Amino acid sequence: MTAVSLTASGCVVVHGEREVLPTATRAEAAKALAAFTAAYNKADKAYDTSLDENYVTGPLSDIDSARLRAGHANSPSGNAYHTPLKLTDAKFTIPKKAGWPRWFVADTRSNKGGSAHWLLVFTRDDLTDPWQVAYLTLVAPDDIPKFKTDADGWAEAVPADSTGLAVSPGKLSESYTGYLEDGGKTFANGAFTSVERANRARVAQKPGLVTQFIDKPLTNGDYAPLALRTADGGALVFFTTHHYQKQTAAPGTSVPTPNKSVQALTKGEIKQSLTMEFISNETALDPAGAAPISLLGRVQGLTSAQGA
Repeated sequence: MTAVSLTASGCVVVHGEREVLPTATRAEAAKALAAFTAAYNKADKAYDTSLDENYVTGPLSDIDSARLRAGHANSPSGNAYHTPLKLTDAKFTIPKKAGWPRWFVADTRSNKGGSAHWLLVFTRDDLTDPWQVAYLTLVAPDDIPKFKTDADGWAEAVPADSTGLAVSPGKLSESYTGYLEDGGKTFANGAFTSVERANRARVAQKPGLVTQFIDKPLTNGDYAPLALRTADGGALVFFTTHHYQKQTAAPGTSVPTPNKSVQALTKGEIKQSLTMEFISNETALDPAGAAPISLLGRVQGLTSAQGA
């Protein structure tokens, strides 16, 4: 397998599995962002998963395809409320690395999601593959760290088994799902950590309705974590988690009727229970040395449900 690096002197072919190279040119990254945005808008307008399936992968593919399937079920003629997504002022952080996958991060402003920046992680496994977005999270601009770069502006990818961090990137999904279930001091307080646990406890105590949560790590294949070295020696890590939420009504009562989007993704008749399955992708600031780890952003989507 080879990779092509464009230089001022022409086209140089090298072995991509051995040579340390930028994973993309900046022009290539900009083109990938434009292609994704165009495909995303076509799919959103038509509620048609086939229109952007070649431009998404991993957790975003699961979340996006479920959203479009639900939309199509409730509005077969398309999205009457479609507003084209616009991603502007893009800043690309492109690591220099050997081997596959090749990947990079786009930090953009958006006309959706308020003041938060959209962080998109593009990845591909072969030169013939299109660039696909695996991770998409919304992060407050002040929370986005400064990355370590070389003299030419190329960033550093952090391996999944890297040591010297509070938690190695490859173990972060497991650490986070363990925290959601058992608590601890690995993660800093915030909306996706302490507040999430408090909200779960409150929901679980609702009279007449028992709510159970199951959280599982997801780290293989297209769900593998990806991390960039920050200027202070830590890492910004993108990772995936898998979640289930089961609501069970007390005898003589029924589960509250979910909204139309949930109903569209539900199999079976909802009587006494409803089990919902979610995929979540997170962005975490993993410091050098000791915890706590800060969860900067999370996008979670319902992917299926089962009534009983």
